[in-house]
Amino acid sequence: MANLTYSDAGLALTKQFEGCSLEAYQDQAGVWTIGYGHTGQVKPGTACSQTQADAWRREDIAKAETCVHHLIKIPLTQGQFDALVDFVFNLGCSNLAGSTLLRCVNARQFEQAALEFLRWNHVGGVEVKGLTRRRKAEAERFQSSTLTS
Repeated sequence: MANLTYSDAGLALTKQFEGCSLEAYQDQAGVWTIGYGHTGQVKPGTACSQTQADAWRREDIAKAETCVHHLIKIPLTQGQFDALVDFVFNLGCSNLAGSTLLRCVNARQFEQAALEFLRWNHVGGVEVKGLTRRRKAEAERFQSSTLTS
C-alpha cells in the first residue's frame, strides 16, 4: 500500500463535498474553515487566494494520506484508499484511529467496513444530509475496486 496516492477520483470526491470558500466560515460543527475544508489557524475574517486554498488542500490531503498509510496494516485497493483518505480529510486522523471502521478494515471485514462509513453522518447528535451523501459516496468508492494480486 505504500505506493498508493490519492487518485483523481478521490480528489473529485473531496472537491465535490468540500466546495471552496476563499473567506472563513463556520462549518456545521462551528469550526472555522476556509478553502477546501482547511481548519488550521482559521479565525473570523480570514481570507485567502485560490492559490493558497489549493496549497492547503494539497497539504491537508498529504496529511490524510500519511494517516491512512500509518493506520492501515493490510493492502488496500485504490478505491479503499481513496475512501479512507477522504474520510480522514473530513473527520481527522484521530476519528479513524479510534473507529470500528479501522478495526474492520484491518481485519479485512470489508463489507462491514463499508457500512461503518454511514455511522459518521451526525453533528451534535443530529443527522446531516450532506454528510450522509458524503459517507455513502465514500462507501461506494471503498467498494469500487478489488485487488488484482
